[in-house]
Amino acid sequence: MNARFTAGHWGFTLIEMVVTVAIVGLLASIALPLAEVGIKRSKEYELRLALREIRTALDAYRQAVEEGRVAHVMQESGYPESLQVLVDGVPDASSPDGKKRIHFLRRIPRDPLFPDPNQADAETWGKRSYASSYEAPEEGEDVFDVYSLASGTGLNGIPYRRW
Repeated sequence: MNARFTAGHWGFTLIEMVVTVAIVGLLASIALPLAEVGIKRSKEYELRLALREIRTALDAYRQAVEEGRVAHVMQESGYPESLQVLVDGVPDASSPDGKKRIHFLRRIPRDPLFPDPNQADAETWGKRSYASSYEAPEEGEDVFDVYSLASGTGLNGIPYRRW
């Protein structure tokens, strides 16, 4: 019988334990950054989806104005006054009785990167009016576009505000 396995000599040596702890530590140091990148990537994916959903609704609203389904004043841009209008809906001008409403969103998506969880969903977005420039977006009488108010840069190297 092997002398190592005699009574009272069961267990691991100190060197075996140190090597095991070193290997586990190395694996953990590799896995943690990958997990952080994965979380950031999923939040950025949610941001892309939310921006696409709102922008599609804004375009659909503008299309409804051009088709005459939404009444508006000719001097106006043809975009909604707020994001809430897209959820609340507007009267369908093409409806014979005028009681039908057109809804463009079920709910306003939240900016997944916005830091304050107590803020209302509509307030997590920066709003750009039709009259403002792309370089210096400002709120105005309408909502032409939205952008993220989150600070930071995406994995693609572009600041979130420019998405």
